[in-house]
Amino acid sequence: MRQIISFLLRNKHSLLFLFLLAIALGLTIQSHSYHRSTFINSANFVSGGVYESASSVGSYFNLKTHNEQLLEENSRLRAYITHIEQGTTEIVIDSAFAKALTATSSTIQYEFIPARVIDNNYAGANNIITLKGGEGDSITTEMGVITSKGIVGIINHTSNGYSTVLSLLHSNFRTSAKLKNSGHFGTLSWDGKHPNEVLLSDIQQQAPVKEGDTIETNGKSAYFPKGIPIGTIKEARLDESKNFYTIRIQLFNDMTSLQSVYVIKNNDRAAIETLQELSEDEE
Repeated sequence: MRQIISFLLRNKHSLLFLFLLAIALGLTIQSHSYHRSTFINSANFVSGGVYESASSVGSYFNLKTHNEQLLEENSRLRAYITHIEQGTTEIVIDSAFAKALTATSSTIQYEFIPARVIDNNYAGANNIITLKGGEGDSITTEMGVITSKGIVGIINHTSNGYSTVLSLLHSNFRTSAKLKNSGHFGTLSWDGKHPNEVLLSDIQQQAPVKEGDTIETNGKSAYFPKGIPIGTIKEARLDESKNFYTIRIQLFNDMTSLQSVYVIKNNDRAAIETLQELSEDEE
């Protein structure tokens, strides 16, 4: 208490000056519209800057939540787009919300489940990717995995909260793919050389193969819908018989920096596999 009193006595003249200055400024601002407007604008500028900084800090710490929300929204939009392109979805325009699209559950063949990559191997011959997302998220084995840029692999093992992916960069990975422009299709695989290049084999010699053309899925496997992008033709060569091309593809995905993916649930898969088994038994 003595220190406070001593401080006030030592600085009484300065404190009195500041007090009178504050009163004078207050009276000036109140009595003159120009000064009042200038003061309010200045105060708004300062407070606005403070609020903006606080908002930026808050937004930074909420990025994870925002990203998860975006992934969920993107998964729904991707499902709508896939079914619209394949003509299997009935689209209903909500009169109250003109941009809201809904699809009847009976017409939805593919669902897209967002998941996060927590481990990604790409330097070996048999690479595996680990996802945060498993049986508790409706992820099961033999589901296709993609990003917004292209295919990633196929789910091969799951637990309640995690799953592993047989990467596109695995010696046992195989799926069907086609030339986007002509529809000629073959088998997609990896030769173990470059993490961002794969091979498309068994393309017939008469196919119009051109460097830079797009390769995509053809929908002939139960893992991936038709039209999922894969990459572009980097080079092509004929085999010894001169009957088939082997095409080297530059992937759209950067397989060395995967972060977020979508797992594809094919709701018609059981029915498709049952028909395939019946056909095989009849042969």
